[in-house]
Amino acid sequence: MRKKNREMDAVFALEVMDKAPYITVSFTRPDGRPYGVPLSLARTDERTFYFHCAQEGEKLDCIAAHPTVALSAVTRCSPTVGPKDGSFTLQYKSAMAVGKAGIVTGRAEKIEALRAICQRFLPLHMDAFDTAIERSLDRTAVVRISLTEPPTGKQKLYGKDGEETTSANGMEKEI
Repeated sequence: MRKKNREMDAVFALEVMDKAPYITVSFTRPDGRPYGVPLSLARTDERTFYFHCAQEGEKLDCIAAHPTVALSAVTRCSPTVGPKDGSFTLQYKSAMAVGKAGIVTGRAEKIEALRAICQRFLPLHMDAFDTAIERSLDRTAVVRISLTEPPTGKQKLYGKDGEETTSANGMEKEI
């Protein structure tokens, strides 16, 4: 990373991914061309993410050919004018990670992954979860992404004093 003062640790990166409305997952198509798509992922521990999809399609074709994927997420993204020099810039918090994707085959893991996804995105509707599982579990694919290295984070924010904040001054906690 060119500007080390913007570098953030794995805990920060996971917090960004947890708060981002979606995470872009970048796959490699069987012919080697890139394919990136924003997805609704849920995390169950420090290295495991899940998403669901149809039982056939481009994402699964990519995973079968090239299971290594890249994840990226951004929160607090806002264009701004630099308070000190008037430059056009962007404030943000971002995270990236690399992992291996695979299709979940076990029924229990599949249900728990879907429960995590539902809990993250529709927590007020968990009373309908069991009915939804009965109706659609057999026609839904679930993909597990296991991180193969710690995620990395980055931020660029300005404090009230107009100075760019750094990881050392405490601003990194507000994701």
